[in-house]
Amino acid sequence: MARSTTRAVVKLKSTAGTGVTYVTRKNRLNDPDRMVLRKYDPQVGTHVLFREER
Repeated sequence: MARSTTRAVVKLKSTAGTGVTYVTRKNRLNDPDRMVLRKYDPQVGTHVLFREER
């Protein structure tokens, strides 16, 4: 089964400035704005905000 173009692959980059990234998928129709998630940054050792990169 083919992947839908509605759910795009996005890269989340750490706001702590460490260069750590996560890759996830999001529905662009429901969430057109940039995604911001609180995830673990192993370089810092705590949870920080990760913003969508374009």
